[in-house]
Amino acid sequence: MQEPLDLRVLLSEEEIATRVEAMGRQISADYEGEELLLVVVLRGAAIFAADLCRHISTKSVLDFISVSSYGSATSTSGVVRFLKDLEESVEGRHVLIVEDIVDTGLTLTYLLENLRSRKPKSLRSCTLLDKPSRRRVSIVPDYLGFTIDDLFVVGYGLDFEQYYRNLPNICVHVD
Repeated sequence: MQEPLDLRVLLSEEEIATRVEAMGRQISADYEGEELLLVVVLRGAAIFAADLCRHISTKSVLDFISVSSYGSATSTSGVVRFLKDLEESVEGRHVLIVEDIVDTGLTLTYLLENLRSRKPKSLRSCTLLDKPSRRRVSIVPDYLGFTIDDLFVVGYGLDFEQYYRNLPNICVHVD
């Protein structure tokens, strides 16, 4: 078992809930009258996606994809690999990738390129957290919750060695 981390709250449960609701309203307005396929990137985005989809009023379908670029490390390896592919077809559909965090941008770029090759009607991305200071590729998410500094964060789906996903806040390790 992982030794407990000394954590401080970076984003409170209330701040997250308010922002996620606003994002859901914006997505609903942008896709009004359309069906939307939400492609949820496991495991980190699962909690965010569950809350987000409750605020999306347009007809939508959820599917899940799992990729890895971290392994057990706290920084990306730069190599993205599929662990689980989609069950739904994206061809001819409005697709929104739902990510927990965009760091270097490598994973999101890979997913966008892969899904674009499957001929969706439209393809956009949504992330709860963005760390633009760590970018290794030029990419900007279409929908963004919060921009944060170069910090290692846990909670609200984000983990350290699979722990801390269940925290209602987003927390940072205090040295």
